[in-house]
Amino acid sequence: MTSQSRLKKKDNERASSGLKRRKFVDFIATGVVTTGGIGIILSILAILVFIGIETVPLFQGVKSELASSFIIKESPQLSSYSLDSPDSASFPFVVTGVEEYREIGFIVTREGTVTFLSLKDGKTIKQIPLTELNGGKITSSFVSVNNKLYSFGTSDGSILPVRTNYKVDFVGDKRVITPEILQGDLFKVSDSPLIKIAYEESEEEGGSAAAAYTASGELLFAALVEPEDDFGDSEPERLTHNLTQEIHGNTVTAIELDQSLENLFVGTQNGKIYHWDLSDKESPEFLRAIDATESADTAITALAFLLGDRSLLVGDEAGDVSVWFEVADKSSPTGDILTRVHQLSPFELPVTNITASARDRGFIASDKGGNINLYYATSAQKLKELNTGGSSIEKLAFAPKANGVVAIDREGKMYNWGIENPHPETNLKMLFGKVWYEGYQKPEYVWQSTGGTDEFEPKLSLTPLAFGTLKGALYALLFAIPISIFGAICVSQFMHPSLRNTIKPVIETMAALPSVVLGFLAGLWLAPIIERIIPAVFTLPIVLTIFTLISVFIWHYVPRGIKGRFKTGSELFLLLPVIILGILISLWLNQPIENAIFGGDYKEWFYTVLGLQYDQRNSLIVGFAMGFAVIPIIFTISEDALSSVPKHMTAGSLALGANRWQTAMRVVLPTASPGIFSAVMIGLGRAIGETMIVLMATGNTPILDWSLFNGFRALSANIAVEIPEAPQGGTLYRVLFLAALLLFFFTFFINTIAEIVRHRLRKKYGQL
Repeated sequence: MTSQSRLKKKDNERASSGLKRRKFVDFIATGVVTTGGIGIILSILAILVFIGIETVPLFQGVKSELASSFIIKESPQLSSYSLDSPDSASFPFVVTGVEEYREIGFIVTREGTVTFLSLKDGKTIKQIPLTELNGGKITSSFVSVNNKLYSFGTSDGSILPVRTNYKVDFVGDKRVITPEILQGDLFKVSDSPLIKIAYEESEEEGGSAAAAYTASGELLFAALVEPEDDFGDSEPERLTHNLTQEIHGNTVTAIELDQSLENLFVGTQNGKIYHWDLSDKESPEFLRAIDATESADTAITALAFLLGDRSLLVGDEAGDVSVWFEVADKSSPTGDILTRVHQLSPFELPVTNITASARDRGFIASDKGGNINLYYATSAQKLKELNTGGSSIEKLAFAPKANGVVAIDREGKMYNWGIENPHPETNLKMLFGKVWYEGYQKPEYVWQSTGGTDEFEPKLSLTPLAFGTLKGALYALLFAIPISIFGAICVSQFMHPSLRNTIKPVIETMAALPSVVLGFLAGLWLAPIIERIIPAVFTLPIVLTIFTLISVFIWHYVPRGIKGRFKTGSELFLLLPVIILGILISLWLNQPIENAIFGGDYKEWFYTVLGLQYDQRNSLIVGFAMGFAVIPIIFTISEDALSSVPKHMTAGSLALGANRWQTAMRVVLPTASPGIFSAVMIGLGRAIGETMIVLMATGNTPILDWSLFNGFRALSANIAVEIPEAPQGGTLYRVLFLAALLLFFFTFFINTIAEIVRHRLRKKYGQL
């Protein structure tokens, strides 16, 4: 073999080795890129699955289980009572209840004995006689919403308040609950037996009050008022008022008194609700009588307050269940009127009991057919239906944690249901529809997840947040799109290449600015400045447009000899002094314009003439700050798209006699439109997902208002604000994950539309 052959062989081997090496590197690179792409896709899917897992429980509904049922009269101590009488007034049990662990229930008999029972098998655990009754019989009862205060009207015209208490100890791993009761002093109301009563004790102001309907047909109100005595030596003052005249002889069928001792509601046989203002205990004021049923022949059978004592629950003889509260009404002498706000799913038979939850806005109601419905007042929906088999429900109790129901039917059978209802506040209507909340004049979209008291009504509408997200993105794009796209056209088509190579990297560097810095500057530095110069802000575009047109007109008549001293495209920098001059003139005109047009105070003028409230951190500030963050993205992608247009197209246009502006607008811009549209959509996605700028530059007010001068709350900012305080697994926690899912679908939808439009634009202009 010759040396030439050997060299050729070595070259072939070297080439073959290099080819193998390149194939190996290509294989590794392909594997890394493919693995990375698949990993990203799987990561996104995993995030989506995790968000979905956290969100699904919001819509799983209520689960219930009949844990136990037993006949009470089989207990030796209670077997002497007859349960066969059709008269409810002779039913031997006046109250039933349950402790928070749902292990022990209790009943109170008309003879004045409290019997604690095991809810597992009905065995008697403990019996305690109500010794303070002094031999009187119980004729009526009342249960406060907190499920701790039970009041009993007696045959001698008195009311006995009784509180339950459960001492919890642990013997090894076993929980031992010891029930106790605390009997209060007899509260004398009348000398006649009390048929219907309502009794409350005010923990804030002290004192107590009661309303009672007696066997003699009198409606009485009595109160013990603590004297204003700094030394505390005086006895409480007893006040008694006869309210019989206001009900015009109608038979009282239900009474309800709020815990603040300021409002008394009385339901009657002819379907009316009578309302008294008890703010002045010395002189109760009758406010109104309202027809609460469909006809005068339909009696009110049950009244109860929702948690917070602002919403009144009404059940009647026709089986209707409704929610009422006071709504502002200028035509009313008191400025408001009691209004039926929610009409809930009715029963087929008369309502016998209504009991509110001590945890949320839920309540339970029962009828004479043995049916028990679980409702949620805010959404006006029936969540669950329980059935005992046909016998009338005489006594009903809601567990303190709203996780169980105890009922006694006409046959003396006690039922114990377990309820799993972790998210009663959520359904499609509550999350996206208009809801009529307490204190509001009409149904509205509201986000207000927390309040100052336990009685707070959660308002979890995502509609204001979705609106705020779109509003912020829209104003940001209105500011960013013209500047970035026209800037890209100017840089790519009219500037000298050396200037373009300098300006483009500078603008791209803007994208590296942290959004938290932009939000900080916008909220603490820019917002106060803009607040002082609003007239100048709106004058500036007009002034700059006029000055620019004048400058262009003057430049058109500048001699060629002077124009030739500037590089092509660099003459645009001559506009910088013009822009600075326009800004200075706009600022100088700020106060004269405010004095001439707005009477010296534009805020007052906006409010009185346009009805607009100016907030310092508003949508205008967000538009500037978030637009500044979006400009580099749209500019860079648009400039790349414009610069990628084939040179032969621009050269052909210029050769045919078109000037540079005509070429840019009619040839370059349509050809680059798919890329420009993609830039805008990417910018929109960036604006929708922005968190820190929105969080720091707005007032984070979740309102539905397109005004530039009001703030808003976006989905992303809301998640950042609320998630640290949301209890894990709670309703708010899961709703925030639903907000994240909604944000995901926003961006997915936008990207899908963008891709479809981009393909159509490319197909349309790709033949140019």
